[in-house]
Amino acid sequence: MARKYVSKRNLEFMLYEVFDAPSLTRYPYYAHHNKKVFDMTLAAALKLGKDLLNPIFEEMDRKAPYLENGKVKVHPTVRAIMQQFGEGGWIAAKFDEMHDGARLPYLIADCCQFIFTAANYSASVFPGLTAKAARLITSFGSPEQIATYVPKMLSGEWQGTMALTEPQAGSSLADIATTAVPTDKGYYLMRGQKIFISAGDHDGVDNVVQMMLAKIEGAPAGVKGISLFIVPNRRPTSDGGLESNDVTVTQVYHKMGYRGAPITELSIGEKNDCRGYLVGQAHNGLAYMFQMMNGSRLSVGMAAIGISTAAYYAAQEYARQRPQGRLTPDPTGPQVPIIEHADIRRLLLYQRAFVEGAFALAMQCCLYADLENALEGEGKEKAALLLDLLIPVVKTYPAETSIRSTSQAIQIFGGYGYCEDFPVEQHFRDTRIHTIHEGTTGIQGMDILGRKVRMKNGKAFSLYLEEVALAIEQARPIESLKPYADRLAASLEELRTVTAALIARGEEKGNRDMLADATLYLDYFSLIAAAWQWLLQAVTAEKALAGNPSKANRNFYQGKVITARYFFHYELPKTLGLAQRLLETDGLTLTMETDYFLD
Repeated sequence: MARKYVSKRNLEFMLYEVFDAPSLTRYPYYAHHNKKVFDMTLAAALKLGKDLLNPIFEEMDRKAPYLENGKVKVHPTVRAIMQQFGEGGWIAAKFDEMHDGARLPYLIADCCQFIFTAANYSASVFPGLTAKAARLITSFGSPEQIATYVPKMLSGEWQGTMALTEPQAGSSLADIATTAVPTDKGYYLMRGQKIFISAGDHDGVDNVVQMMLAKIEGAPAGVKGISLFIVPNRRPTSDGGLESNDVTVTQVYHKMGYRGAPITELSIGEKNDCRGYLVGQAHNGLAYMFQMMNGSRLSVGMAAIGISTAAYYAAQEYARQRPQGRLTPDPTGPQVPIIEHADIRRLLLYQRAFVEGAFALAMQCCLYADLENALEGEGKEKAALLLDLLIPVVKTYPAETSIRSTSQAIQIFGGYGYCEDFPVEQHFRDTRIHTIHEGTTGIQGMDILGRKVRMKNGKAFSLYLEEVALAIEQARPIESLKPYADRLAASLEELRTVTAALIARGEEKGNRDMLADATLYLDYFSLIAAAWQWLLQAVTAEKALAGNPSKANRNFYQGKVITARYFFHYELPKTLGLAQRLLETDGLTLTMETDYFLD
């Protein structure tokens, strides 16, 4: 069976027909690019995924990293991956020319990252993490720090990570206990423990550079006392070499999925000789890290979409080939491929509606990131606010829905899907981490309801309502889409009502009461956001259909329109039940005392 994991046609539809990526080149920030460059970049990414990443997709899972003599051993191809991603400029894709970067738009660079995650999620993590860590250094580090670390990271010689989590703290960064003791030698002595550090050590690179949160001795309590440090596993010496920096790998976690990339536990400063180098100003570490965190949350959502897309295409191909059942009562008639059965088509429509709707939402966020880079003044602020508002949505909706979507792929395969003979069981395992990675679903729910819809006196939320309303007005003149425009308009008005009611409840009863069902609010918000994106795609498809396209393109556009209809008929109605619950004021979960769980 052919291993198709992305659709080039859909990528081109999103980039060039829906979001018009070449239009970014009219801004000075992206003026050195053109559509030809974008086409070449996309083709190179597809080739890299096909030739380098996807062939070892299953092998990386079967031969997981392990700890040997204090060093993490990974698949031998990881070194080649880092080397080729470095030499090809993929790690530096979004960086400025001063760092030998291409300054690619997010729309293009993240589309390529989507290809890599669909081809092999575990393999894509190594260069992706490194780019984000290097970005932190170029944004907030000193010239000396940039010169020391960034070239080696962008070349793929050194790995970058972020080291936040600790055993006693988990998601509560205010409670981290790793300490930094100042010295008079230009560095701090670090001591503590970090857990769940992706790529925290491995033999696919010459060094690993941890971007680590810690508290300077005597710092204020809570998040106001957190600082950011560069802590290399091996520190550079004056003669150009490397020496141990007292960072010890104490274990490699054995994981359900995402097995090709190691997640490590690190002991810091056991010999009191771990040197950390302060990045930027003391006690500003959390603010700095959130730059990387927001980018990481978008990447987590994109990875979940990529994995689900690969599972969808595997399921679709299987459904076309697997004969079972008949469409007539005659038991002697020929069997038909299972894709002819309505329930299989429903399962496939669910997957397609999710992966293509969520991908469009991710591309929308990439466009806002590009506009934030390219514009000044009010336009820049608008793009930044919209991106900030949608980050918890684009992280969580794909992460949560991917679990069900990859499960539906397994369902199509039947018993075979539950076995290692086909890739969908691995996709299911690989994607499960994303509801936990970079802030759990509960944290994202509290973020959007507790902060994002209220920030700047609701300005971001108002801008979002305007964006969706604009899409509705674009759809209404198209007769076939007017009913769906009206449905989305009704949902948007309901969203405004529910949000206002929840904010009022918070003002009356406090945040704890308001946020009790914040996760449900995020689910509710996400379905409306996805419907917005499907309406935009349907508008583009209907306009293309009016232009007498080729048979292949007509089939593609008709598929888009029917999938959009599916979303409006099967998925958007789920908001009605969520809205009903969100408007109820019984505080049910708060009345369930801890002791009531005992039996």
